[in-house]
Amino acid sequence: MNRDSFFKHQAPTTPFPLALEIERAQGVYLYGPQGERYMDFISGVGVSNIGHCHPRVVEAIKDQADRHLHTMVYGEYIQSAPSQLAQKLSSLLPEQLNCVYFTNSGTEAIEGALKLAKRATERTKIFSYRGAYHGSTHGALSVSGNETKKRAFRPLLPDVHFLHLNKMEELNRIDEHTAAVLLEPIQGDAGIRLSEYEYLQALRQRCDEVGALLIFDEIQSGMGRTGKLFAFEHYEVIPDILCSAKALGGGLPLGAFIADKALMETLIDRPMLGHITTFGGNSVACAASLATLAVMEEEQLLEQAEAKGALIEKLLEHPKVLEIRRKGLYFAIEFKDAEQVQEIVEYCLSKGVICFWFLSCPESFRIAPPLTITETEIKEACQIIQEAFGRLD
Repeated sequence: MNRDSFFKHQAPTTPFPLALEIERAQGVYLYGPQGERYMDFISGVGVSNIGHCHPRVVEAIKDQADRHLHTMVYGEYIQSAPSQLAQKLSSLLPEQLNCVYFTNSGTEAIEGALKLAKRATERTKIFSYRGAYHGSTHGALSVSGNETKKRAFRPLLPDVHFLHLNKMEELNRIDEHTAAVLLEPIQGDAGIRLSEYEYLQALRQRCDEVGALLIFDEIQSGMGRTGKLFAFEHYEVIPDILCSAKALGGGLPLGAFIADKALMETLIDRPMLGHITTFGGNSVACAASLATLAVMEEEQLLEQAEAKGALIEKLLEHPKVLEIRRKGLYFAIEFKDAEQVQEIVEYCLSKGVICFWFLSCPESFRIAPPLTITETEIKEACQIIQEAFGRLD
C-alpha cells in the first residue's frame, strides 16, 4: 500500500527515486518493513548529524508536544522553545550574530537573507558563485549556479551575478551597487569545494569597502559537520548574515537567518511585516534543535569529527579515486565519470550502505555520516565502499 501510494499519489522529483521503504530509524541505521538495514552514510543529506531518533531529541519533542504545538504566526507570541533557542544560538556565535529569524527550511532562510540585504542596503545587485546551490524557490534558485536546473523556470530574480570561488581577481566586480555577496564557505553541491583562507579574508574586506553585506550559507556545512559548529569558524571571517537549516532541527523542519539586531530591525517597517512566516520557529522543531545542541556539547561530537573524517579518508584510498575533498565529516570522492559514481552508489545500496551523488558534480559522490558514527561502523561501511571501487572497470 505505501509503495503504491508513493508512486501514484506523491508528487515525484525524478523518474528514478531510490524508493527505499523505511519503517524506522535509529542511530546511523534506517530499517525497512522486512527488517532490511541500511547504514545512512549521508545523514539524510546533511540533516541527521547526531543520528536518527536520538533519545534526547525524541524526549524533547514528546515533552513539547504535550505542552503545545502551533499557537500563532512567527513573531507574535512569546514561546519558551524558540526564545531559548535564539538565545542559545546567539551565545554560540560571534557577538554581531545575535538576532535569529526562524524559518521552516534552508531555501526560506536564503530568501529571508536576500530580502534583508536588499532592504538594509537599498541596493539590488547580488553576487553568488558558480557551482552554488542555495535552494529551489525562485529567489534561491536565482542565486544557485546550476544553469540546467534553472533554465525551465526563467525569468528569475534580476541583477544576480556570479563569481568563481577563490579567484581574487574577480573581487573588484563587487561594487557600491552591490547589496550582498552570498557564499557557501564550503560549497556543497559543487562537490565539497573549500574556500581558501586568504580568499575569504579578502572577500570580507571588499564587502566592507563597498558597503555590501556578506551572507554565508551554512545550511549543509553547519551544525558540526566540519568539526566546528559552523564552517566559517575555520576561516576567522564573520558574515553579516548567517543561514542555517538541515541539521539545525535535529530531524524536524527548521531553518534560520541570523544577523545583528540593528540589521534585522530593518524588516519591521517600510513596510511593516517585511518578512513573515506562519510556521517558522515552530516550538516542537525548536525543542528538537535545543536538544541537538545539548547532545553535541555533552557527547563532544565536534571534537571527534576530524579524527573520524581522517579515518574514512585513509580507508577509502584507492588507485581509481582521483581526489578526496573533505573537511571534518563532509566528503566528496571523485572518479573518472558519472557512470563510475552510479555504479558505486548502486552497489553500496545493494549492500546496505547509502551514499549519494551531487547535482552539480556528478563525477563525485557524497559522504556525510552522522557525527555519532563509531569506528566500527566506519570500518564496516568503508569496506563495502572499497568493494564497490574494486568492481569498477
